[in-house]
Amino acid sequence: MTEVPTVQGGSHPHHVRREEIVDYQTYEDNRGEIRSGAMAIKAPRRIHLGEHLTFLFENHDTVRYQIQEIMRAEKIVREDAIAEELDTYNGLLGESGQLGCALLIEIDDEDERRKVLTAWLGLQEHLYALDRDGNRSYAGFDPSQVGTDRLSAVQYLTFDLSGPPVALGCDFPGVLLEVNLDEAQRTALADDLAATLG
Repeated sequence: MTEVPTVQGGSHPHHVRREEIVDYQTYEDNRGEIRSGAMAIKAPRRIHLGEHLTFLFENHDTVRYQIQEIMRAEKIVREDAIAEELDTYNGLLGESGQLGCALLIEIDDEDERRKVLTAWLGLQEHLYALDRDGNRSYAGFDPSQVGTDRLSAVQYLTFDLSGPPVALGCDFPGVLLEVNLDEAQRTALADDLAATLG
């Protein structure tokens, strides 16, 4: 299983703070409403590139939702355990001027997936976000996520950006892909990028 990168503190303006997290029983009381809101926030941040690559961009609200969900699932109440979840999930958001996401490599057939993940070793170095001026920002990644013989099916990435992205792409040999973001996607990621600078 892929390790989620961690960052200490949660001191950035867009990071989730302890006082924003409620106990899992209080969360359960309002879960239906919170969940539907979270799904609406997630929708424009789920971006498909080609047949097998899906980027799930995170922001303050999606990370807060994930922390509450894990606390509910595991019935977490201890303060040190809550702090650990905050550090772990805030790590998905990156730092100022960065957008963070999970990349899912989605291939249903296990044998095919194994072959592709072996063939695509190094793909993570070829993923980029494109701004409106045509500048490519290549993804940052944690080298510990990368095996010696194959790629992990889940990658945690960050993009250092000087402006909001208008497209995502890949220039890995044999996997040359680019997708233009629609208006909802561009607006969502522009808002998220602005929040990191707050």
